[in-house]
Amino acid sequence: GDVLLHALTDAVLGCLGKGDIGTHFPDTDKAWDNAASSLLLSEVLLLARREGLRLMHVDLTVIAQVPKLAPHREDIRKSVANLLGLSAAMVNVKATTEEGLGFTGRKEGIKAVALVTGLRQLP
Repeated sequence: GDVLLHALTDAVLGCLGKGDIGTHFPDTDKAWDNAASSLLLSEVLLLARREGLRLMHVDLTVIAQVPKLAPHREDIRKSVANLLGLSAAMVNVKATTEEGLGFTGRKEGIKAVALVTGLRQLP
């Protein structure tokens, strides 16, 4: 879940034009040491609300050979929708492999990509 929520957090920050997760939660700051990814996302969602950003749709892609996402896809979708306060219909979760290429193809790790669509109301 960490890799997916980190990508999602970065995507929300991208909608805001506010840098990335490392800018807001640097690994040199002990306050964020071992912080749950859902907490980081919650903090960024508070920032989004203060900035007038309303999330409309989220598209998430997990890139991995293992584990297989299909048996968990709907649970992940509902969980992310709940974290974001969106209808599950506004959250898409998909998976792909890299057919044996790169570190994900060698089963050495997982990558995630997130796309967030939002509507920002400027003051």
